[in-house]
Amino acid sequence: MWKFILKRILMMIPVLLGVIFVVFFIMSLSPANPAQLILGDGATPESIAELEEELGLNDPFLIRYANYVRDLLRGDLGLSYKNRLSVSAQIMERFPNTLLLAVASMVLALVLGIPLGILSAKHQNKLVDNVTMVGALVGISMPLFWLGLLLVIVFSVVLGWLPSSGLNTESLWAVVKSMILPTITLATLPTAMITRMTRSSILEVIRQDYIDTARSKGVDEHVITVQHMLRNALIPIITIAGLQFGSLLSGAILTETVFSWPGIGRLTVEAIKMKDAQTCLGCVVFLSIMFSLVNLIVDVLYAFVDPRIKSRYRGK
Repeated sequence: MWKFILKRILMMIPVLLGVIFVVFFIMSLSPANPAQLILGDGATPESIAELEEELGLNDPFLIRYANYVRDLLRGDLGLSYKNRLSVSAQIMERFPNTLLLAVASMVLALVLGIPLGILSAKHQNKLVDNVTMVGALVGISMPLFWLGLLLVIVFSVVLGWLPSSGLNTESLWAVVKSMILPTITLATLPTAMITRMTRSSILEVIRQDYIDTARSKGVDEHVITVQHMLRNALIPIITIAGLQFGSLLSGAILTETVFSWPGIGRLTVEAIKMKDAQTCLGCVVFLSIMFSLVNLIVDVLYAFVDPRIKSRYRGK
């Protein structure tokens, strides 16, 4: 088991280095001059050249990349070009808000998607199945920013039930109310994806001989569904759920912008508007690391769900 985990961790290293290299290279192509951005429009050419030398902007690309990776290993993502604050500190200040929204959205997606997928599979080609699949198709196709704006218009502007933006931390109920609309918006796509994948996986399992054998023995249908069908269909469901959770962490930019949610996505947008390449780079690198860690957790879950994976590495 530990060999399996160690192998996955070692495989992450070149992936992360490659991702950081690509992102760092793209950011280095930005026409904005960090020294000019820091000093302002009134800076003299001499002071700009001096600051460029101090920041190492005149060094070759590979040296700057190596220095960035070295600082990253120490947890240092540099200083913002705009406000000279630590990028790491800004990210860690906002990451809990993004994580809270992502976890709430994924829980909602799992709670809705798995039962709907099972229900759809057990009533294949019937009304329930057709309605569920049409709803899943709409959920996959619908632009999230449009859905978010629609929810704001209905529940905030027209009905006045929920806040339209921001995170109110005055009380627990205020936090919950602030989360409802962005959580529903973010959970729409994962719910649709999990529903479709659960239906597909259950349909593959439901025709197996051991399902007929369990029914012939008089096993309760609920037990058959949970212990025999769902358990043997979990691998693809875990895969799509892990990918969607990683996307929630890194792809909540539009949703956080629509709802003015103080997370990493909104921080990235603000950095782009201010041409703050250092902060934008730090956000992208951090989210890439988070996505890789989510994939690692999914791989570890495989070993717990499928005993064949665990036994394979135990025997080595």
